[in-house]
Amino acid sequence: MRLHWSPKSPYVRKVMVCAHELGLEGRLQRVRTVAVMLRPNPDLMRDNPLSKIPTLVLDDGGTLFDSAVICEYLDEMAGGSLFPRGGAARWQALRWQALGDGLLDLLILWRNERERAQPLAELIESLTVKARAALQQLDREAAAMDAAPFGIGHVAIGCALGYLDFRFGAMDWRGDAPRLAGWFATLSERPSFRATEATDG
Repeated sequence: MRLHWSPKSPYVRKVMVCAHELGLEGRLQRVRTVAVMLRPNPDLMRDNPLSKIPTLVLDDGGTLFDSAVICEYLDEMAGGSLFPRGGAARWQALRWQALGDGLLDLLILWRNERERAQPLAELIESLTVKARAALQQLDREAAAMDAAPFGIGHVAIGCALGYLDFRFGAMDWRGDAPRLAGWFATLSERPSFRATEATDG
């Protein structure tokens, strides 16, 4: 399987964390791929018309995207337990994944906006308020996340917090969310997270 990949992408990191947890990282041929919002990549678009990563090209030539779909595919392939099969545990895991992915979405939009020549102040303020609200919610749920079996929600939230450190280093989110900070410190010691830290390389 070929994975359109970048060491900077938090959504690619989600896939790679899952691959490590499931023992599938050796099955993925990583293809370094540039995906920039303002410059569609014609090579990538042959596999994904949205020109987004991660995109997984299967051995039979089929393709899967986005990270949520790819992660669930890998979990099923390996017979894993990152996605609970049913009941309250499944909905909680999917909810946490949605919260982590949603936080990532707004952080990426925030970063893109602040890089513009004339950032829209109202948008920056709105994104800041939403990000802090998400972090406060996660801080309230840190004990529940700690008690729950490791799953896709932990992966998504961990990758969002890792991106926050990578691209928003000046933001003192740990001071506002100390329980979440402690949870993340423990999560970051997992081999799958240590092996997939974002780099500018």
